[in-house]
Amino acid sequence: MHKPKNHLSEAPLHWMLLPGVLVMLLFSYYPMIGIVIAFQNFVPTKGFFRSDFVGWAHFEFLFQLPNFSQVLWNTVFIASMKIVLGLLVPVVFALLLNEVRKALFKRTIQTVVYLPHFLSWVILGGVLIDILSPSTGIVNAALKLFGADPIFFLGHERWFPFVLVVSDVWKEFGFSTIVFLAAITSINPTLYEAALMDGANRWKQTWHVTLPGMLPIIVLMSTLSLGNVLNAGFDQVFNLYSPQVYSTGDIIDTLVYRIGLVDAQYSLATAVGLFKSIVSLVLISVSYFLAYRLANYRIF
Repeated sequence: MHKPKNHLSEAPLHWMLLPGVLVMLLFSYYPMIGIVIAFQNFVPTKGFFRSDFVGWAHFEFLFQLPNFSQVLWNTVFIASMKIVLGLLVPVVFALLLNEVRKALFKRTIQTVVYLPHFLSWVILGGVLIDILSPSTGIVNAALKLFGADPIFFLGHERWFPFVLVVSDVWKEFGFSTIVFLAAITSINPTLYEAALMDGANRWKQTWHVTLPGMLPIIVLMSTLSLGNVLNAGFDQVFNLYSPQVYSTGDIIDTLVYRIGLVDAQYSLATAVGLFKSIVSLVLISVSYFLAYRLANYRIF
């Protein structure tokens, strides 16, 4: 016979959760009181409870800003490009790396492409400024060899969004590759043996065995990434952008920074941030629903 569970024996385990719960309440839930600022003409000296309540006035003003629609489009465009290439490049690279038979060479390449993930955008921003400099940068030096004129990549509104996307993919694709390599290693080796017996070459094995075996994790990563449609990367943009590229490089997060911290319009900045949070919540909910329906992904 099975002995009934002694819930008292599990009490210490629950007490161990208490510090984490307190930290989450203190730093994640308690600050949400500040959301009320979005509905007030907030004055720091008056505080949350004595500032004048204005209802939806800041949201109405927000949607009337002449540059808000452009900022919203910049955010969606940059984030969407990062999501698409951030999935495509690691999948292709994982497939290529899986074909390497020299274990030492394979581990070396994987380590090298993985390293940029650990560098902050403060460091990488300085590196990109030097590399893409129109006068001394190595990229423009290479363009000059082919007779092309130098391009100010970080100061040209046409090129700047693509610099953001390419540099972000370069920084993060090594980390994402690990996930897809793990998916490849979980594929049953007998499937490759059966394909080889049927006369399939390496390309056909990749197309008919490897890719179908990776499909569940690809679908899962794709659906979960939907929640990042409005997260275009504040750290990266803040360290690389300038007023010359506001028309194509300004995103919601940098707009909130300038309105709230530079211009001290706390209520309007909170309204912008709350708008982004609500849209992100909806997108994340949709992404988890799709992950559950398409990849049987559950959070419990």
